[in-house]
Amino acid sequence: MGILWGLMAAVMIGLVVSQLLRRRGGIRQVAPGSPDAADPADYGFMLQEDLDVRLPGPDQDLLDVMSVVQRNQDFTAASQLLAGTGKETETRWERVQAIAGAAALEAQQTPRLGAGWLHAWRSQAPKDAGGAQVFAEFLVQQAWRGGGTPDEQRIVLEEARNACDQAAMLAPGDPVPHITHLAVARGLGYSQAEFEQLWLKILDTAPGHMGAHLAGLRYWTEKWHGSREQAFSFAEAAAARAPRGSLLAALPLFALYEHVPEVNLVRGFYESVVVTKALHGALFAVHAARPDDPMLAHVRHLLVFFLVRSERWSEAMRQLVHVDGHVGAIPWTAEYDPAASYAVYRALAVAGYEANGGSPATLRH
Repeated sequence: MGILWGLMAAVMIGLVVSQLLRRRGGIRQVAPGSPDAADPADYGFMLQEDLDVRLPGPDQDLLDVMSVVQRNQDFTAASQLLAGTGKETETRWERVQAIAGAAALEAQQTPRLGAGWLHAWRSQAPKDAGGAQVFAEFLVQQAWRGGGTPDEQRIVLEEARNACDQAAMLAPGDPVPHITHLAVARGLGYSQAEFEQLWLKILDTAPGHMGAHLAGLRYWTEKWHGSREQAFSFAEAAAARAPRGSLLAALPLFALYEHVPEVNLVRGFYESVVVTKALHGALFAVHAARPDDPMLAHVRHLLVFFLVRSERWSEAMRQLVHVDGHVGAIPWTAEYDPAASYAVYRALAVAGYEANGGSPATLRH
């Protein structure tokens, strides 16, 4: 199945590329190595094989800690890192996800021995809120990537629900266990009324949490338990009440991404009012956000996707200079090979930028 998805992704990327390359007056296809070929390296962009697929943006402290944890199979450094990470911050949520993701991947690669440090964390420090949160998220990720039957997946998600409840009791006021619970609710098919009761816990603890809103949005999408209208209503309501500087103004762009048809190469769609409005909202949010907002990279990555498809090359390039090097974000992580998918869009942005008179010297950082 993995090979099949890889082939499908390659075909889709090829269709997107060929559609853009064939346009009269647009990008002209040349052989690799040709003097006329646009080269992303000219802009200081990383080689595809060096792109980091683990995170959407840099977090060296986390990477250093996980290197120690996995090398020594000792959870202590991870526990200390989370203990020093504010409970209402986006950074805490990202770190819990990343630590759990590393454990889930390790368990998948070495089923008998992998992630022993996480199980030791839970058994040796059962009152550690960070360990409880990571374990709950670990179970959710195992359910999604486990490849078991629907019944087996449901059993793991039920266990994850109990783990979320335990984590919430250990850290009152911390939104992270409730955010993880949102994914459980989506997988177990909570009714809309049940989901809204859970969502109220998010609003009580962290009403402006971007990560929570991204997790909540997925429940309301057409592919899960809502509709296009409900998803956009959720996103637009959050954007409307967002204070200046909040990335919630970009949420409609994520709702749009969740409802873009799988095969849509019609240029007019990406020039439509709905796309233009969502893009402007996200660009405004990025401009107004704090430079150190950990969710900023998530928005920039999705902007690259839409700006390239809209042939807004210069704007796409201005986002790329901020995120290049890390590709652990939607839309790339939805593909079989995130680094390859990102590299295709980056190459298109560079080619389009240069085809319209741009160069490394004219790119403003």
